[in-house]
Amino acid sequence: MAHPKHRHSSTRRDKRRTHYTATAPTIATCSNCGAAVQYHRVCPECGFYKGKLAIEKEATA
Repeated sequence: MAHPKHRHSSTRRDKRRTHYTATAPTIATCSNCGAAVQYHRVCPECGFYKGKLAIEKEATA
């Protein structure tokens, strides 16, 4: 394990961390029902993925 001989300043630490930012997920619309869906995910509303039924959803009445 490496052990630093001298302390790094907070400025030097922060310069290293400049690119550690969170990015918002890309949102698309479902081609079946029009709900907001993340890319490469099954639609949580209708259960479709790429125009095909992937998960059978129960009807709420």
